[in-house]
Amino acid sequence: MKCAMLMTGSGPLVILTSYDSLENADLLERLANKGIPKFMAYEIPMALAEERYGGHFRKVLNGFTESDKLRVLDHNGHRAFNLFKFEELGAPTTHEGSPENYHH
Repeated sequence: MKCAMLMTGSGPLVILTSYDSLENADLLERLANKGIPKFMAYEIPMALAEERYGGHFRKVLNGFTESDKLRVLDHNGHRAFNLFKFEELGAPTTHEGSPENYHH
């Protein structure tokens, strides 16, 4: 399980995913299908995310099923961006999808 802050064209959001990598092709396809073909991602340690989000984190995590691969933990960009210090986040990963996935 991974937690990450994605910096997207519409602002930051925090996701939980059961994929082993933020660069997993299936995860990238799921994000593109949700209108997120391009982003910078910063992994958040799971324990830190749980500490900051408390009961909401546990509720979202407990809602995962075998078929789930991706859940949004926080779609409030202002809160997500200000909840973590840069030094607490992992090294950035970038992904730039195919131009046909961009919305004009």
